[in-house]
Amino acid sequence: MKLLLIGSGGREHALAWKLAQSPKVETVFVAPGNAGTAQEPKLQNLPLKSHQELIDFCRREQIAFAVVGPEAPLAAGIVDDFRAAGLPIFGPTRAAAQLESSKDFAKAFMARHGIPTAQYQTFADAAAAHDYVAAKGAPIVIKADGLAAGKGVVVAQTEEQAHQAIDQMLVGNKMGDAGARVVIEDFLQGEEASFIVMVDGEHVLPMATSQDHKRLLDGDLGPNTGGMGAYSPAPIVTPEVYRRAMEEIILPTVHGMREEGNEFTGFLYAGLMIDAAGAPYTVEFNCRFGDPETQPIMSRLDSDLAGLVQAALERKLDTASAEWKAQSAVGVVLASAGYPERSGKGDVIEGIEAANRIGKVFHAGTATDAGRIVTNGGRVLCVVGLGDDLAAAKRQAYRAVAEVSFPGMQYRRDIGDKALR
Repeated sequence: MKLLLIGSGGREHALAWKLAQSPKVETVFVAPGNAGTAQEPKLQNLPLKSHQELIDFCRREQIAFAVVGPEAPLAAGIVDDFRAAGLPIFGPTRAAAQLESSKDFAKAFMARHGIPTAQYQTFADAAAAHDYVAAKGAPIVIKADGLAAGKGVVVAQTEEQAHQAIDQMLVGNKMGDAGARVVIEDFLQGEEASFIVMVDGEHVLPMATSQDHKRLLDGDLGPNTGGMGAYSPAPIVTPEVYRRAMEEIILPTVHGMREEGNEFTGFLYAGLMIDAAGAPYTVEFNCRFGDPETQPIMSRLDSDLAGLVQAALERKLDTASAEWKAQSAVGVVLASAGYPERSGKGDVIEGIEAANRIGKVFHAGTATDAGRIVTNGGRVLCVVGLGDDLAAAKRQAYRAVAEVSFPGMQYRRDIGDKALR
């Protein structure tokens, strides 16, 4: 069968690479893809973006089903359009994707259903937001309500930082429409983890646990980014934390969305904050696989991903199971100079082939120019290493990273260290 994977980042490279490993799959078309997906066996880039173009292509090529990678097409209603055309597609509708596309929607939903999360208020008026911060104090978290590519969150350690973030979003329009409203919430103490599941509207199939690293610099310093690396599994997610996350967060979310008429299908990501007592709180929801969590998680998946998606589309996830390699995986993001404020483009990338002999290089912001692979975005590559334990996986990942170079390349050197401590 032939499949369509929508997107162009590192998450999409990893998902398409894994889908193509199924013996049932002939070709995975990646729309629009990147320089890495262009080189993979059984993958073919597709320079189409509009919903109608993709629908026409799926009809013409008799695509078995489509999978949506990033959040923007979900928020734009691509699943609604495919379903209206009678075409199978894995992802949430526009209404269900509000769990990610509107922080205010997600927080109000969690409040209605008793799902543990930080206390919050939403503001469109800057003066009222400033007054709230003055009353609450710091540390405090300022979030753009809409989609901001992982950069719409400011964890303010001082009131001054919080006031500055409010002015940038509500007065300076730094986030555009995404920051026309801000959600201000209490700062949660603890350690973060990523909890990702597949959902068929009713049944849930958990993926392997992982932990992302949002800050740009070692030691969780510097600005927030879309993610600078991840590892799987995450030992902070103990069996007890896993049970509580399922019972207190994931299942109430899936059942609550169904009760409210916004049935959720697709990948559901709960960003967890796990406190000192082991209680999980919901930091955020994403309505798709995390990036860069996808890269190490897909590197560990032993099951047929295409078969799992088929089971979800047939609402049979309760009959499916996911098998995982016993190995650990560490993924290190290599970002361009100036990221996350700006993105370098057009710089030649050296050493990818050598790195692929040690680990696996997933492309994100890459393109081809005169036959050479060049940078084309902020997060350029994610290099994954596998090992019998996390320490071995980290060594393998950084051995592969050492082979890669491009002007201004920046990356963290401590991915996985929290778990190793």
